[in-house]
Amino acid sequence: MCYPNAAKGSMREIVRTNDPALISWLQALLRDAGIQPVMFDTHTSVLEGSAGAIPRRIMVVDEEYEAARRTLEEAGEGVHLV
Repeated sequence: MCYPNAAKGSMREIVRTNDPALISWLQALLRDAGIQPVMFDTHTSVLEGSAGAIPRRIMVVDEEYEAARRTLEEAGEGVHLV
């Protein structure tokens, strides 16, 4: 998958979790707001083999970080922010 916004600059972690349903929901919220989240540690988690032993990180580019935080807070998901 191509992440055009990832070429803009450095990335910042916004959420870290082991919950695949939560990851999917938060990604959908961000995408609906026009923010392209990027997943980190997905392959590491799979290779490690344990169910959810290594949390995955949702990252956004620096320029979208504040908007991403605001989006998740307004949706009532601020408790998951790093």
